[in-house]
Amino acid sequence: MLNDVYADARDRMQKALGNLDREYKRLRTGRASVALVDGIKVEYYGTPTPLNQLATLTIPEPRTIMVQPWDQSCIGDVEKAILKSELGLTPMNDGKVIRINVPPLTEERRKELVKLVKRMAEEAKVAVRNIRRDANEMIKDLKKEKEISEDDQFKGQEEVQKITDEFIKKIDELSAAKEKEILEI
Repeated sequence: MLNDVYADARDRMQKALGNLDREYKRLRTGRASVALVDGIKVEYYGTPTPLNQLATLTIPEPRTIMVQPWDQSCIGDVEKAILKSELGLTPMNDGKVIRINVPPLTEERRKELVKLVKRMAEEAKVAVRNIRRDANEMIKDLKKEKEISEDDQFKGQEEVQKITDEFIKKIDELSAAKEKEILEI
């Protein structure tokens, strides 16, 4: 029974960590990354379609993303979708491919991004702590229903705390790596 609680908590905490990682990949650092354009949806024959399902995305140079639509008729729609996105990048269309230049970040923008990274990490930590609280409630319920002893309850809560500490440490490591990447010139 306790193993089920641990497995559930670990699984949910892993999802919170994965979500943070995906959010970090969308953050614009000074380098070009295909992950920057991952969330962009293009109106393709009336259906919002993810950009990576309509085009080949490549990084020919460290500061350039190249988008090559498979269907040349939708190149204008792809360009509009990139302009509408919150990236703040301007695509250049030559009729066959779209190039997106990623300008280097200013010092001020780097500091803003570091603050954003810290806020996102804190939100992930709050999610992990909420999962810990839920797991501890499940353990208390098992104790109330007399399915486990009081000793097992305390051991279970200690194990949940160890799992929580493990994931908080992973979040801190991920956050520190992203901060270092942003501050790198």
